[in-house]
Amino acid sequence: MRFLKRLLSKKERFKRYSELERRLGYRFKDLELLDRALTHRSYIYTPNNSSTGSPQAENLAANERLEFLGDSVLGMVVSQFLFENFPGKSEGDLTKLKGTLVSEATLSRIARSICLGNYLNLSEEEDKSGGRQRTSIIADAYEAVIGAIYLDGGLVPAKRVIKNQILKRCLELARDKTFYNYKGELLEYMQALRLGMPRYEVLVEEGPDHQKKFTIAVLAKGKKMGKGEGLTKKEAEQKAAKIALENIDKFLEEFQKGSDQ
Repeated sequence: MRFLKRLLSKKERFKRYSELERRLGYRFKDLELLDRALTHRSYIYTPNNSSTGSPQAENLAANERLEFLGDSVLGMVVSQFLFENFPGKSEGDLTKLKGTLVSEATLSRIARSICLGNYLNLSEEEDKSGGRQRTSIIADAYEAVIGAIYLDGGLVPAKRVIKNQILKRCLELARDKTFYNYKGELLEYMQALRLGMPRYEVLVEEGPDHQKKFTIAVLAKGKKMGKGEGLTKKEAEQKAAKIALENIDKFLEEFQKGSDQ
């Protein structure tokens, strides 16, 4: 009976994965690989979902091994991209750029932009505690998905997805962080999470007309997400949005607590 329940549950999940495949730009030949990439260990260890009785065997059914593989594939593809596109950069500069592009913060942002959290297999407890949007969980899951694509189709489709999902999107960040569109990225996340439109509010405007300084806060659902300062409103808004993105986990937890009350 338990096996039949798990089988039906998996069939329902597989139907939902078609939308995620569209967002990724890759169609899996073996959906079991994608399913495993989206399976957090908390789901495996839930009593009703446990089927092997062996902790070691059950751990292999979660996404950690695919995450390990995806991390290596991602690192190699990003390293090659930076080497070919930034011939004037030193080894140290390339290392810093790579660190930014494969960081947990960047991967979680990309994961949120494709609503990856909506498809994760989590325990009920992890789900209720905000696991679907927790930075570490969705960043790890994104790496696992890259690993699954590599196993399913090889390096060529994995490189294509990484280019379209990360490199194309983060090229201006790698070139010059000051021009990266944090406001646009924050707007995408807020819409994906169905939290409405972020609102920017001028807190302080000081100085003479030729040397103004602005302090601006970004708010959502009446709560302040971040604050930034700049010599123009645009600069201050971008800095506020950047801070909001860095603190998105904290905001989501506070918002979830407020909703539960």
